[in-house]
Amino acid sequence: MEYNSKIIGRRHEQDLLTEYCETPKAELVAVYGRRRVGKTYLIKQFFDGKFDFSFTGSFETPRSTQLTLFKKELERYSGRKLLKPKDWYEAFSQLRDYLSSLKKDRIIVFIDELPWLDTPKSGFLSAFSFFWNNWASTIEGLKLFVCGSATTWMMSKFIGDKGGLHGRVNRQIYLRPFTLYETEHFLRNKKIDWDRYQIVEAYMTIGGIPYYLDMIEGNMSLNENIDHLFFEEGAALRAEYDFIFRSLFKNSKVYRNVVELLSEKRHGMTRMDIQKALGMEDGGLLTEVLENLCKCDFIRRYTAFGKKEHGQIFQLIDLFSLYHLQFVEKSNGQDSRFWSNMQDNPRRHVWQGYAFEQVCLHHVDQIKQRLGILGVLSNVCSWECKAFTDKDGNEYKGTQIDLVIDRRDETVNLCEAKFSVEPYAITEDYAERLNSRRETFRTVTGTRKSLHTTLITTYGIKQNKYSHVVQREVTMDDLFSAIP
Repeated sequence: MEYNSKIIGRRHEQDLLTEYCETPKAELVAVYGRRRVGKTYLIKQFFDGKFDFSFTGSFETPRSTQLTLFKKELERYSGRKLLKPKDWYEAFSQLRDYLSSLKKDRIIVFIDELPWLDTPKSGFLSAFSFFWNNWASTIEGLKLFVCGSATTWMMSKFIGDKGGLHGRVNRQIYLRPFTLYETEHFLRNKKIDWDRYQIVEAYMTIGGIPYYLDMIEGNMSLNENIDHLFFEEGAALRAEYDFIFRSLFKNSKVYRNVVELLSEKRHGMTRMDIQKALGMEDGGLLTEVLENLCKCDFIRRYTAFGKKEHGQIFQLIDLFSLYHLQFVEKSNGQDSRFWSNMQDNPRRHVWQGYAFEQVCLHHVDQIKQRLGILGVLSNVCSWECKAFTDKDGNEYKGTQIDLVIDRRDETVNLCEAKFSVEPYAITEDYAERLNSRRETFRTVTGTRKSLHTTLITTYGIKQNKYSHVVQREVTMDDLFSAIP
């Protein structure tokens, strides 16, 4: 198919939208994902803004005001004067009357920020269900697209509704943040000619969120852009973190508490440890919060190598939140050039190392493609052990491996990420550490699989007498690969 040149990436999503539009039956399509990820842009650009009706909910706005705005939009599309509906049932009845008057083979309706319309005691969801079940779902060629940033609402109250909409949302599109490949394409389209090292640094700061990437200005350096977005007076993204949580989650304080706790625990925590640290009761609330944060791509759930499901660990992986909590929240707001002045600060270098590990976790498919195992069944996990002495008196140091690729072809890749401004030189001490880590892994796990020490670096490994300790190598350029 011919893709919309104004839409960067999102080819799979465009394929799905085309497929859904070409079916003869009525379709209810839910497009969801975290705030600022580009849901509205995708729908509006795909249809070139040509809708038979379109309406957007407003954040924390009373039902009466929302109904007034709905009436005005319906008047604009229909060209008729209407009475203000007294409730959402009447509003959807007016929409039905208007759509029934259209003599078209395909009718496109778009309702954006759907969760914001479901205000307390508004009756919105039941009215929407009645509209879809009793009329819209029977109209051939009617395509109703809905978007929502409040992923938890979309998943539990809409897509997973146990009432009138149960099983009615027959199409779903989950929009994820950009990969590095898409990020590079996006910046090139904005005439920003940064090298890949700078693009990775930008990604480590704001993630692959198109809305944030679009704020980058080509006439500034990366450091100047970060200062402008986060640290100058009135910086556009300084208050963004707070707004994200208020707009996504109703009980936002609990969600923030979990995220901020995990931001201090680099390798994550178990559910029980989180519960104890926050002083929460052993109930369903924490389970719901963790599940919703996973669905919104704020945290990941993983099981350490050789552990069962009850040993699951939760780790913060949202790069924007990590950066905000590490630097923006802790800054005093008085240095408008905070990030530029942190250029050689050890604290920044420590963050770079950890953030690059997170970038690698976001690009596991690209790593597997470079290793030639994209089609090999594998389990991606983590592993750690504490220092111990075996029965023969041999002492083993404690170690942590952030990325373990356990493959069906009897091979395990033990991956380590290194962020540097030049090819990485393996020293004698580091070579000894890598060998020791591999043997500790073999001893503790008892695995008989081949163990490949794998190094992921920015500019590759500098060849010297110690570089042979690495069996496989992945570079920053490999992370920019497009996955078929």
